Amino acid sequence: MHTRIESDSIGPLSIPNNAYYGVQTLRAKHNFSISGEKLHLSFIKNLSVIKKAAAITNFQEQNISADIAEAICKASDEIISGKFQEEFIVDAIQGGAGTSANMNINEVLAHRASEILGGTKDTYDLVHPNDHVNCSQSTNDVFPTAGKLTVLELMPHLINNLSYLENLLAQKADEFSDVIKMGRTQLQDAVPTTLGRSFKAYQSAVCRGIHHLLTVTDEMHTLNIGGTAIGNGLNTSPGYSATIVQNLANELKLPLKQANDLYDATQNADSFVQVSGAVKTVAVILSKMSNDLRLMSSSPKTGFGEINLPDKQNGSSIMPGKVNPVIPEVVSQVAFQIIGNDVTITMAAESGQLELNPFEPIIFRNLFSSIELLTNAALTLADNCIAGITANREHCLEQVERSAGIATALCPFIGYKRASEVAKESLKTEISIRTILLEKDWLSKEKIDEIIDLKKLAEGITPSINHLHSILT
Repeated sequence: MHTRIESDSIGPLSIPNNAYYGVQTLRAKHNFSISGEKLHLSFIKNLSVIKKAAAITNFQEQNISADIAEAICKASDEIISGKFQEEFIVDAIQGGAGTSANMNINEVLAHRASEILGGTKDTYDLVHPNDHVNCSQSTNDVFPTAGKLTVLELMPHLINNLSYLENLLAQKADEFSDVIKMGRTQLQDAVPTTLGRSFKAYQSAVCRGIHHLLTVTDEMHTLNIGGTAIGNGLNTSPGYSATIVQNLANELKLPLKQANDLYDATQNADSFVQVSGAVKTVAVILSKMSNDLRLMSSSPKTGFGEINLPDKQNGSSIMPGKVNPVIPEVVSQVAFQIIGNDVTITMAAESGQLELNPFEPIIFRNLFSSIELLTNAALTLADNCIAGITANREHCLEQVERSAGIATALCPFIGYKRASEVAKESLKTEISIRTILLEKDWLSKEKIDEIIDLKKLAEGITPSINHLHSILT
């Protein structure tokens, strides 16, 4: 392999001659063999957008010449379009608060811009990664800005998939609105409800989660770009800080704004904790729903058997005919991972010191992962599970009729003590509540039928009474 020599403050290093990255990038590659994961592709793209906007702003401020600014912009556009992805070799998890990632983009753009101007990758004489590409910037404002822009890019895909899931849940709520089933609390029979009500509750929870995500994501539009190292804008020209955000907003067609307190925005990462928390909350909602689906579909002979999940694959290498609830299972596993990611993000945000949080690389690695995991999980839950669920209507109704849970509806008419006696006797003898009431002759058949109207009970409708004892026989 042909190589060239590049040097930094640490010393010289041999670089593959065809590489667009440089000495600081390769040194970081050697130092941080951690996860084997490279920088997120969207993150790289957003770093490039920032560098383009910075080049435009620096030209406007007469910090760099027109030809250098134009070359940086052209090189940035190439990376934004997807070229040179193999040149980004630093690990997603890295020390240095993201300096390695920032220098990776700086060096690639400097070398490519030099080529555009007719030079080669041998020197930085035409375009320098620090003096030109990184002009008026610091890793400390570039890196978190790229993180926020990446969240803004990834979040709409998650919102779309969750909205799709919510719509399917609404359809199932309507489809199952007349399916009477036994409601359960603490896994014990409680009172009748409908399967439609269960799915409507899932829909409402997902809707609430979407609203929460939209709320916290709005904070991602507020950037610290222009603050450079600690928020005071050191090494920027007077007009740069006032212009860079607008130029960046023009490139992305987003309503971006600069933080009111750049010191705060540079040292605190709580906005990412809020986003992670919202993503975790939705993951918990989907996992709880998945737990319910697994219970309600437990079957074929010894479980709840209230619903049927679509058969997706063989469930066992040894038990013939077994089909497992694999989609709810994978959704719960995604939730477990996201919860773990959130703990890491929380600790990383808490552990920043003084004027900078150096742990944003792990924050971004985990946050991007959480968003994408949940995006995929929401879609697979919708398409591979919710859409194909069917109800065992007769079985659900039979369970309600056999349950002692309907004794709760008797309390306003015969009192808690008598209702409890009826419930215990039904459980012990397996004789229905209706039959026991007739045998005790506490209520007439007509009144029993009026009180134990399962459709009304499922909707929470209790027959009106003027006085507790007026219907006793």
